[in-house]
Amino acid sequence: MKKSLSKLIQFILFPAIGLFIIYQLYKDQNATEIATILRNDVDYKWIILSISLGILSHVSRAMRWQMLIEPIEKKPGLLNTFCAVMIGYLANLIFPRMGEVSRCGVLSKYERLSFTRVVGTVVAERLSDLFMLLIIMVAVLALQFDLLGGFLLRTLKLESVGEIFLSPLFYGILALITVSILLIKKYSKQYRALMFLKNLMAKFTEGLSSIRKIKNKPLYLLHTFFIWFMYFLMIYVCFFSMPATSSLDINAGITILLTGSLGMIAPVQGGIGAWHFMVIATLKLYGVPAESGGVFALVVHAAQNLMIIGMGLLAFGMLPIINRKKHEATALATNR
Repeated sequence: MKKSLSKLIQFILFPAIGLFIIYQLYKDQNATEIATILRNDVDYKWIILSISLGILSHVSRAMRWQMLIEPIEKKPGLLNTFCAVMIGYLANLIFPRMGEVSRCGVLSKYERLSFTRVVGTVVAERLSDLFMLLIIMVAVLALQFDLLGGFLLRTLKLESVGEIFLSPLFYGILALITVSILLIKKYSKQYRALMFLKNLMAKFTEGLSSIRKIKNKPLYLLHTFFIWFMYFLMIYVCFFSMPATSSLDINAGITILLTGSLGMIAPVQGGIGAWHFMVIATLKLYGVPAESGGVFALVVHAAQNLMIIGMGLLAFGMLPIINRKKHEATALATNR
């Protein structure tokens, strides 16, 4: 019963919340003006370039994943690994957070690998991405402190940064976090949360060990940087697709990469709603009108998700064919 309720929440409630956010974001915008911008002002060659850069990032992610798996299992084939990555992204559009399990299951099946060990490598991947996200966050705060600080002060209706520490809201949030930690420490033994945390830490340890065993660590770091550089370019090149965003600089691209990534963390399929909200709000900081910001968010998000759907379905159809031919070739070579 509990599992059914959890699936119902993931499959219906979270998307409904995302769609509600979309409705709130676009309900006051002029539909005719948005349609005109989509028809006349968007240069779609930049969107196609963005999609191509996205595919390159996924290829690099597959190659990086190979490097993590190789020391603890046999090295999987690149095509199978890439297809598993794309199927994982596709699964995330159906059930939030199901992508990691799905791609591990797919790769384990077709490459005959240990599912548990492969899951550990995904944890290592996510730790690497989290590290990059933290670096980007520090860079954004350093480069855009005045802009973001001013926005925060206006939002909280404060006159200086120092006043944040005098705000009741700050201490309310701090108290809530403190009480939550104390309650977890006190009652965790009575709940399944303790086992969950233990399993999570075990996976973290296994994931970290796979990073230590990588044969070519500089290449692994290069792939990690390349993946996030492609993510940045996917946003940045789209600036040139519309007159309203064509003058935005690299700082704006990095900031939107950060805020968009934070939006994607929301437990909703494809970050729908949350991603749009974060990107539109960030574009407003840079003086982009609401209609143009809304169109930018719609086009970029739709393009990337259509690419994931297309590539994911293609990978789903190709995997049985690729591996049947591979097994037939192996059997033929063995018989000889």
